[in-house]
Amino acid sequence: MGIESQVEATVSWMRAQGQKTVLCVDDEKIGLRVRKIMLESHGFRVLTANSGRQGLSIFDDHHVDLVVLDYYMPELNGGEVAAEMRRRRPDVPIIFLSAYFSLPPAALELANAFITKGDPPDVLIEKIQKLT
Repeated sequence: MGIESQVEATVSWMRAQGQKTVLCVDDEKIGLRVRKIMLESHGFRVLTANSGRQGLSIFDDHHVDLVVLDYYMPELNGGEVAAEMRRRRPDVPIIFLSAYFSLPPAALELANAFITKGDPPDVLIEKIQKLT
């Protein structure tokens, strides 16, 4: 089976399971766009926000199955955003995604998983599939 048929089979399977909605929050616009395209190619519906405040607004206004959240952002950092999301809807899984290899322990307690932006895309896909 070629890579294209594998992707098509995966997308078909995901649609059959019911399309999951992922909210990606990151102030880095190019990375956010690449992540959106990659996740959509794996059958996810993707909402994006380029700030913590925008992320919280989208989180309130839409059904979200999982959040992929950058930690280091201006204004509201990922820890503050995650704490507020947990307060509003504690059942929604959160994955911290950061260019840094460590985050404050208090922030990590708010997340279901932590991966770095340097990890291969498959790592993010596998974590999302496991948590949704």
